[in-house]
Amino acid sequence: MSSHRPPTGSRLQQAWLHRGLMAWLLWPISLLMRLIVALRRQAFAWGLLRSEHPGVPVIVVGNVVAGGAGKTPTVIAVVRHLQECGLRPGVISRGYGRVRDDCREVTPDSTPEQSGDEPLLVRRSTAAPVFVAPQRMEAAQALRQTYPETDVIVCDDGLQHLALRRDIEICVFDERGAGNGFLLPAGPLREPWPRPVDLVLNTFTPQGTAPLVPGFTASRSLSTDVQRADGKRLPLHNLRGRRLVAVAGIARPQAFFAMLRASGLELEAVEALPDHYDFNSWIRPSGAGIEVICTEKDAVKLWAAHPQVWAAPLVLTPEPAFFQALDAQLEAKLSSRHGHQTS
Repeated sequence: MSSHRPPTGSRLQQAWLHRGLMAWLLWPISLLMRLIVALRRQAFAWGLLRSEHPGVPVIVVGNVVAGGAGKTPTVIAVVRHLQECGLRPGVISRGYGRVRDDCREVTPDSTPEQSGDEPLLVRRSTAAPVFVAPQRMEAAQALRQTYPETDVIVCDDGLQHLALRRDIEICVFDERGAGNGFLLPAGPLREPWPRPVDLVLNTFTPQGTAPLVPGFTASRSLSTDVQRADGKRLPLHNLRGRRLVAVAGIARPQAFFAMLRASGLELEAVEALPDHYDFNSWIRPSGAGIEVICTEKDAVKLWAAHPQVWAAPLVLTPEPAFFQALDAQLEAKLSSRHGHQTS
């Protein structure tokens, strides 16, 4: 059984790591992107485009690099921390990948088609109220109307969604850092970096190396247990010696496969699928004794048709200093209740 072909665009993503020929050929187009970003930001600063604040402190968790960098695991970690501090956080998101563009609450029984895979994962992982809408302000208003006790809103993604005023910006990076430093399409940046943010969190830094972007760091690991749709749990190490096929429809599937192997699992094959893959046409590998293991994000889509698939949750653990810095900033915002204008 062979591995799935790498997702389309992986060559471009490799080019984004260096200032090679392809990057320089695309660089003139990136200057247009830079101009558009600057004009849009200035339009908000001058009031030509409207930004609004929902009335409770807003924490935006996002990135400036195209592709996944660990935003959703960071959101889950932040929400759990806020809950442990006695706060009542709610989460808003665009709901990437869903089939409709309405404003709706994400419930444990929602489907990925209704809510998007990441908002559903956040809801099931934290039990915090989650709302999705193309306009984050609409989601925030619906959240507060339905759950008036909410005292802080965490926005999953949306660093570039300037229509929503925010109090704290958390920018996440992985081991790619800012790549080659060019804007799309010559590089991975959605906007110029560096730019002012409140906190930087590096969600993955190879052991023994310093993060490419100065800031706080987080360790990531697989949960000690895997689980199935019926709620059955099993220690991860119990899967050692079994015939396993690993599947991942995430931004960087090879990182997930490496973590499985580092846990002592032998993988007969891997399937690297595009990020947010819907699995509607996916065919389960056949063979005597074959078992499938996937990410928790993929499980919310796979379990409806394949409840026997094992999900291995990812645990992101920011260093204590990150939460100390977040608490200090949030305490000031909770006292003042004033969101800052986007600048």
